[in-house]
Amino acid sequence: MIGHKDQPVKRVLNAGSGPSTLRNLHPAFSTRGWAEVRLDIDPAVKPDIIGSIHDMTQEVPDRSLQAVWSSHNLEHLHSFEVHRALCEFRRVLSDDGFVFITCPDLESIAEHLLAHGLTKPAYQSSSGPITPLDMLFGHGRSIAAGNKYMCHKTGFTQDTLGRAAIDAGFYEARVAKGSGFDLWGLFSLRGTNQEMLCAMLENTPQAFLVERDKAGRNNERLVRTQ
Repeated sequence: MIGHKDQPVKRVLNAGSGPSTLRNLHPAFSTRGWAEVRLDIDPAVKPDIIGSIHDMTQEVPDRSLQAVWSSHNLEHLHSFEVHRALCEFRRVLSDDGFVFITCPDLESIAEHLLAHGLTKPAYQSSSGPITPLDMLFGHGRSIAAGNKYMCHKTGFTQDTLGRAAIDAGFYEARVAKGSGFDLWGLFSLRGTNQEMLCAMLENTPQAFLVERDKAGRNNERLVRTQ
């Protein structure tokens, strides 16, 4: 369990971290002052905290973190668990915290599937060729090798991911399509320092999330009305 004493100034939860050599923090957190806390449901990857992202009540206190980084995790939950997970992200954040997230983009995957078929590789990864079937239902080779945690159980479009964040209590959700088959989201609270977010992402490939008017980028920006 995370305590409250003698902590670094800023801490980021790597939610669903996987092995430390495979899912490191996004480069945005390479700036001085960020300390990583790794959480994963699989004990084999030796996280700091063993648990599920949709129920961290016993492991992570309220408002104890300044950021949550989630890379390709929400799609591994059942659809009804997604709201719980996002509410948990909201609960563990300090009043000036934020969530930085990426997951597969179902629209882009569907377009590739219709054009090229279900099993033709869409791109090459460190795990080998990735097909639309892998992106929709989870990496087939890993699942066949016994890693059932790799199964995908739900999916998102640009609109549904942003609305899910607002429904979970975030004040603002910015969601945009990436350069491949991915979505990128930035979920913030009323007290989040927007200038800090701009500075963190300025020199990263995801700078488009904080450049709202950048030509050619179709960003979805939702703001809570209540």
